[in-house]
Amino acid sequence: MSSLTPSPAPLPPLDHIPDGVFCAADYERLAPRFIAAPTHAYIAGGSGHDVTVAANRAAFAGWAICPHVLADVRQGHTRLALPGALTLAHPLLLAPVAYQTLVHPAGEVASAQAAEATHSGLVVSTLASQPLDEVAAHAGPARWFQLYLQPTREATLALLRRAEETGYTAIVLTLDASIQVPSLHALRAGFRMPAHVAAVNVVVQAVAETTSVQPGHSRIFQGVMQQAPRWDDLDWLLAQTHLPVWVKGVLHPDDARALQARGVAGLVVSNHGGRGLDGAPGSLRMLPQVREAVGAAFPLLFDGGIRSGADVFKALALGADAVLIGRLQLYALSVAGALGVAHMLQLLRDELEICMAQAGCATLADVRRAALLPASATAFQPRAVPDADHH
Repeated sequence: MSSLTPSPAPLPPLDHIPDGVFCAADYERLAPRFIAAPTHAYIAGGSGHDVTVAANRAAFAGWAICPHVLADVRQGHTRLALPGALTLAHPLLLAPVAYQTLVHPAGEVASAQAAEATHSGLVVSTLASQPLDEVAAHAGPARWFQLYLQPTREATLALLRRAEETGYTAIVLTLDASIQVPSLHALRAGFRMPAHVAAVNVVVQAVAETTSVQPGHSRIFQGVMQQAPRWDDLDWLLAQTHLPVWVKGVLHPDDARALQARGVAGLVVSNHGGRGLDGAPGSLRMLPQVREAVGAAFPLLFDGGIRSGADVFKALALGADAVLIGRLQLYALSVAGALGVAHMLQLLRDELEICMAQAGCATLADVRRAALLPASATAFQPRAVPDADHH
């Protein structure tokens, strides 16, 4: 097809599960039919040359799951407890994906309905395109609020109080998004945020233009980084709320240790889906190092490249307590709204339980002890990671 040939108009979301969806990843295959090409490029891309987006996916191929026979898994389950979530039925949470009305008119409300129907955790973005209270009204009890620090502490506190008042049970502070370089693929596709899609929960305030700096100064160091979060901002936030505060966007073990010492409730090992530093390692590659840094019992979530239940299993075996589902959420939402997201989550859960059963794992604690080994290994050398109790 010529580059000048217009792309076909996207199909409207369906009110049923389409034929041919046999696994969770099939929603990624179908999504280009339902999402305009420039928007799809924006969703699928990360930053710069999309090196880290590719690294996230490639990291999973480096590991294999070794099966066990004769294990009694008849009493198996996937229950776990996390700070701010009571007890979850399974380790799948919907990630805080922004601007969901890009792909479906109901946006985050539909995702909340899917989370409630499947007993899944939900993390709602500061940049949600639906009001926080309306999303909360359709979500289950395990609903968290992802927070970007605002230009002023007053604005941040207003968002925090609104989340508390509308029943969100944990705060997920994202720290790795101070600079986001657009994906070149999305830029070349001509993506522009539509006028009707907005971060409706954020009050736009007049602030100094951060990119206007004195001659000879850096547009980065003396520009955009002037409002980047610092340690005193974290300390201030921890003192402002009774809710557990998680930190998202951690890859370096030293950062993990420092944040743990500061008193956060848990960490999300994540490179922002490849939207941060392009060329950063895949999240899965760093997960065992972060787990080793914080010890066996400290709560860790994982984000970055999940497309199957086998991927979930590998992340859990390498040290995560649960995982966040990002792009698959948007793909399923675009195809079939709340029904699609719920179906995608159920498929992931089924795929995870199939892996667990065949690997002889009746519980998530068993998965942490599972025989995971390098896919290219010629001898059996299971990857050992610290153990932790799951309930």
